Amino acid sequence: MEFRAFMYKLRYQFRDLSLIDEALRHSSYVNEKGDGAMRDNERLEFLGDAVLNLIVGHLLMARLPALKEGDLSRMRASLVNESQLADLARSMNLGDHIELGKGEKLSNGHEKNSILANAFEAVLAAVYLDGGFDSAFEVVEAHMSPLFDELQTLEANQDFKSQLQELAQSCQQKIPIYTVIDQSGPDHDKTFSIQLTANGIKTEGLGKSKKLAEQDAARQALSILRSSQK
Repeated sequence: MEFRAFMYKLRYQFRDLSLIDEALRHSSYVNEKGDGAMRDNERLEFLGDAVLNLIVGHLLMARLPALKEGDLSRMRASLVNESQLADLARSMNLGDHIELGKGEKLSNGHEKNSILANAFEAVLAAVYLDGGFDSAFEVVEAHMSPLFDELQTLEANQDFKSQLQELAQSCQQKIPIYTVIDQSGPDHDKTFSIQLTANGIKTEGLGKSKKLAEQDAARQALSILRSSQK
């Protein structure tokens, strides 16, 4: 397999290509081949999960020294969930390189969150085994920095979405609806526009992520609703 473009996006060059080969080999492919000497990526996935949690925990403690254990655990869980890791995998076109069995190929396995997230963890383990902890740390920090920045922004500001939902529930109104109406800019620097419909009003929020755009829309809606109640 040709890994040069993938390694460029990953931001790590492997010395031992057998490690990345194993990391991108799904169990369905190995089962089809029937080769007893061939290993799938599940052992690397196991190791990668531990490496990822350690690195993310380290980065959270360094960036947010005032947070307590419970908040750190909550934030780490939001960063290393299946959906988030699958999105990271998509950003480097990891799915194009995963070796799948025929059945998984037919069911678009290269787009499944579970397969992508597991492969991302396996790749991280391969980096760790090939280049050591510092190399794995650099890869995680490089790819997850925007997510950490977003979390810090949300933590620094009030959670307007939650406040708006509580207000809607107290007034027995429908739950606010958020809709993406536009996104612009290159993949690494997108701007999202979100329309919010709540309590008979509409607002439009902007942000460098969907979450930030939703918060902006909710902030505007709260301002309007609170002004009308005075």
